[in-house]
Amino acid sequence: MFSRARLSFPIAVAAYAVTVPAAAQDITYQPIDPSFGGNPFNSAHLLGIANAQNDYKDPTSTQNSSQADIFARQLQSRLLSALSSQIVNAIFGENPQESGTISFGGQTINFVRSLTEVTLTITDNDTGEVTTIVIPTFIEVD
Repeated sequence: MFSRARLSFPIAVAAYAVTVPAAAQDITYQPIDPSFGGNPFNSAHLLGIANAQNDYKDPTSTQNSSQADIFARQLQSRLLSALSSQIVNAIFGENPQESGTISFGGQTINFVRSLTEVTLTITDNDTGEVTTIVIPTFIEVD
């Protein structure tokens, strides 16, 4: 049924495969992400892909705010900054006070000076949450 020609070809191929030396190299893993040791030039590309896939919208984003909302936030920020400057002047200014209480916008700030520190206690009148900040004072010794 089988001819010699049909049997001799596979045998010849197998004999050739046995005589040819095999060549191989080590397989090494190289990360792509620069955070894990990959090429640092991949970072912009990977960030672009991540941003393209990100469909999260920040609900507190100011991009959809009206001009009046933006102005109100900036005004509030400036007023709080001025108020904090007044508190710092009351504690550390030319005539520092030993203690005091300041109330505004549902919050009460108490401060007490001692020889080594100033203790600020901020109380949220709505929730009752209390935050305490201790600031060391540096005394110059001559």
